[in-house]
Amino acid sequence: MSNTTWLDTGDNAWQLTAGSLVALQSIPGLVVLYAGIVKRKWAINSAFMAFYAFAAVLICWVVWAYKMAFGEQWGAAPFIGTPGPIISMNDELKQTLLPTSGITANFPMSTMVYFQFVFAAITLVLIAGAFLGRMNFTAWMVFVPLWLTFSYTVGAFSLWGGGFLASRGVIDYSGGYVIHVSAGTAGFVGAAWIGPRLQKDREDFQPNNVLLTLVGAGILWTGWNGFNGGDPYAASADAGAAVLNTNIATAMSLLVWTALDIIYFKKPAVIGAVQGMITGLVAITPAAGVVAGWGAIIIGLLSGSIPWVSMNIIGKRVWLFQYVDDTLGVYHTHTVAGIVGGMMVGVFATTEGSAAFGLTNPGGAIDGNWKQVWLQLVGWLFIVGLNIFMTSVIMAFIKYVLRIPLRMSEEQLLIGDDAVHGEDAYAFGDVRRSILHGDTGRVPISGDGEIGIIQGMAQDNGDQENDESRIKTESERSEANP
Repeated sequence: MSNTTWLDTGDNAWQLTAGSLVALQSIPGLVVLYAGIVKRKWAINSAFMAFYAFAAVLICWVVWAYKMAFGEQWGAAPFIGTPGPIISMNDELKQTLLPTSGITANFPMSTMVYFQFVFAAITLVLIAGAFLGRMNFTAWMVFVPLWLTFSYTVGAFSLWGGGFLASRGVIDYSGGYVIHVSAGTAGFVGAAWIGPRLQKDREDFQPNNVLLTLVGAGILWTGWNGFNGGDPYAASADAGAAVLNTNIATAMSLLVWTALDIIYFKKPAVIGAVQGMITGLVAITPAAGVVAGWGAIIIGLLSGSIPWVSMNIIGKRVWLFQYVDDTLGVYHTHTVAGIVGGMMVGVFATTEGSAAFGLTNPGGAIDGNWKQVWLQLVGWLFIVGLNIFMTSVIMAFIKYVLRIPLRMSEEQLLIGDDAVHGEDAYAFGDVRRSILHGDTGRVPISGDGEIGIIQGMAQDNGDQENDESRIKTESERSEANP
């Protein structure tokens, strides 16, 4: 038996638990949140985009991407690690070591690889939120491994793996930059490349199941205890502080968002509360273990208000946000909230919290270290620039080199899940098969014979507008807005 004197079973147990909590955020958390928050005709496709990404990222991660994010630096540029597999038994059983940064942990490498995988996976799942309701599924299947390889790994290595941002002292406790600013920026840029949903879907995209959305949101919130609580790589005092601060900021953000909804819209919206919850979770992520509880309250106050203004005021008035169809507003909830949290690290990081996390940074501006504000600014500018460039290159490659359409066909956009996957989210009894499968021997949906069937397959909650003129109109509109 190999020497495992380094193994701390408590740290290993907590790290595996934290990783499992983060996995639950994606499956089932965001899977069911997406399924509930979209129109009925997109429930299957939206959930499946998340489900596919989780699986695809894992295989890429262990075969080459983990070492790109956390391995030995590749060449002279401190941006990326050397790609390679990490799936031998020796790899899985040896002690965790991040070679470029020199960080070790008292659990096996297999635990670290899995823990970092669930962070990579949820980043792609979050990006999907900007593409829902129109991205060609084949293009999504190609986009996931390419973006993971050429964008995520660069950000992760630069900030977490010992790259140039980490060596200069930029703080990203648990992924405010690496995950959320990346996802929001890539989602927004990718949405511009793909093009918009049908105009009718943009104008009327009410959730088909608000209660299911709340189930997903609840899993997301609870799972965030592992998201932020696992990043000290130990069952430490700082892990407890990170968990508490995460929940403080999230609760504050939700309350502020709801209050603003009441003041501005005269109604407390459940979906608004979910958005406020998400922005709170995002904003506290880069700061969770290095700020005090009062700092978490201030971050929650800002994350409940600044992204609210960004989404509900600026997003509805500025041309760019009207032109780019970011389905779930991922830019507002993740890029804006991630920048808010990342910059507040520069202000509210404490010397004690930084030391507890194993950093040498002398806190933030409140402790006299104003340089930290500048460092945090440099960090988010790098991540935003990286993702604008790399996401555009990847989308162009898929569209122009691989010749894979980024957007679904007009017929698929009109019909939804049944046309794309041959499945219906809520067909529990006699499954309604799409007329696209040639099934003409079933009960008409609307009672008007086969014409009723054709109309019914195109409708979403009673919409009867599937005719040749509508297809022509939508085709002309999509050509006018590529």
